[in-house]
Amino acid sequence: MPQIPEKIHELTVGQLSARSGAAVSALHFYESKGLISSRRTTGNQRRYSRDALRRVAFVRAAQRVGIPLATIRDALAELPEERTPTREDWAHLSEAWRSELDERIKQLNRLRDHLTDCIGCGCLSLDSCVLSNPDDVFGERQSGSRLMVERKAAGVGQRAKRAPEQEEEPGTCC
Repeated sequence: MPQIPEKIHELTVGQLSARSGAAVSALHFYESKGLISSRRTTGNQRRYSRDALRRVAFVRAAQRVGIPLATIRDALAELPEERTPTREDWAHLSEAWRSELDERIKQLNRLRDHLTDCIGCGCLSLDSCVLSNPDDVFGERQSGSRLMVERKAAGVGQRAKRAPEQEEEPGTCC
């Protein structure tokens, strides 16, 4: 891993990539999403301040736990520009994400617990499929295991008619 002399206060995109472990394309993407910033030289080359290393580490750590980039960007926007995020910054910002992560964990646990019900059916024709039809919202509108495909060619708000051989009895499939 290349060492960056202390007297160098800016990094090229290649140096930032080598030091952070993020691909150059990822760094360009992060910049396009407002997660990191650079200045341009007279030769139109990107130069990143040294704090970009910590910001990239912050972004990658947050991504690993499933935080959306928009949420990460909003969190980084709370920090003063050109300042390296500190351990305290991470603790403060990650605390705000805790309840969101707890809710996602609950949802994944419910998904795991109901997964065998759905697989046991095979065709998703359960009256109330907790995976594809939570709370049976579609059952209030129509019967059957799948929704009729609405086609724009049929006109706004009208369903396309199927050929008789494609029709199926309500509540049946397979």
